[in-house]
Amino acid sequence: MAEAATVRRSRITPEREAELYGAVLDLLREVGYDALTMDAVASRTRSSKATLYRQWGGKAELVAKAIRHQKTSAGDVDTGSLRGDFHAMVTREDDCQMEQNSALMRGLAMALHGNPDLLQAFRELIIDPETEELRAVLRRAVQRGEIRPDNPAQDYVLHMLIGAFAVRGIIDQRPPTREFLASYVDAVILPALGA
Repeated sequence: MAEAATVRRSRITPEREAELYGAVLDLLREVGYDALTMDAVASRTRSSKATLYRQWGGKAELVAKAIRHQKTSAGDVDTGSLRGDFHAMVTREDDCQMEQNSALMRGLAMALHGNPDLLQAFRELIIDPETEELRAVLRRAVQRGEIRPDNPAQDYVLHMLIGAFAVRGIIDQRPPTREFLASYVDAVILPALGA
C-alpha cells in the first residue's frame, strides 16, 4: 500500500503543486484557517479530497507546506557580509507580497494557538527550518569575525525579525516594507549583534 501511495504522490507535478498551494493561500486570505475546509480546497483546485488527504494528510500540513512553498530560503543567501545577508533576506519579497503575507500571518496567529496540529506542522515545516537557516547565516558571520560567537543576541534574531514584520501594522498602522525592514536591521539587529 505504501508503494501505491508513493506512486500516486509522484503524479502531482511541481507546477500542479504550486497551483494547489496558491489556491490554499488564496482561500486562507479569504476565509481564514478555521473556516478553510478540505472540501473548499478540493473544489477550488478541482481535486478530490482523497487526493488531498493522501498527499498532505490534513489541513494543518497542507497550510504549513503552502506557506513554506512561497518562502525563499535564507540558506541560499550568502553575500559575504552579515549586513548584506540580512538586507538580501528582508528584501527578497516586494512590498505588495509583504503586505499580503503580513495579513495572512496575523490571521494565522490566533489559529496557531488554538490548533495543536497546525502549530506542530508550522514548527516542523516553517519555524525549525527558518531557525536553522538563520543560524547558518550567523555562523558564517562568526567565522568571518563580524560577530562574537558568544553574543547572546544571536538567540533572539528570529524573534526580532518576526516581531518587526508582525507588529508594524499594529504600531504604525502600515504594512511592513523592504525599506522599513532594512532600516530595522541596521538600527536594531546589527547593533544588538555588535556588528
